[in-house]
Amino acid sequence: MKKITSFLCLSFLLFSCGEDENPIDLEYPEIVVTENSFPLQCSVLQRGSTVEFKALFADNVELGGFSLDIHHNFDHHTHSTEVSDCNEDPVKAPVNPWLLIQTYTIPEGMTEYEGAAEIEVPEDIDPGDYHFLIRVTDQEGWQTLHGLSIKIE
Repeated sequence: MKKITSFLCLSFLLFSCGEDENPIDLEYPEIVVTENSFPLQCSVLQRGSTVEFKALFADNVELGGFSLDIHHNFDHHTHSTEVSDCNEDPVKAPVNPWLLIQTYTIPEGMTEYEGAAEIEVPEDIDPGDYHFLIRVTDQEGWQTLHGLSIKIE
């Protein structure tokens, strides 16, 4: 009986140690900031203008999608992932702040993708300090956030 139990245990160990065809993805996707990225920390956008968002996304297995979130920072809260700070206006109460939340899909099978989006900055919004949040997810659901401080004049 001892020999049978030992044989079964050894067999289990040998056959359970094979390569997994679908390894578990444990890596977060990346937001790669390059000289072509826009906006960058402390960028200034003009009300009534159209700007072109650009960022490079990468993942070890497969990207999923990305989203953009622009909202006011009139109370000086923080989401920044940047080392440098920007000059901030005094704290103020919002009257007509801008809020943009937009989601974009990335084509299937991509491990690297240059995200781009045309963004129209409304004319009638409050000028001042804003946050520009970039989120990217991979197919497994891991998410990376890149938070920028921008100003709208």
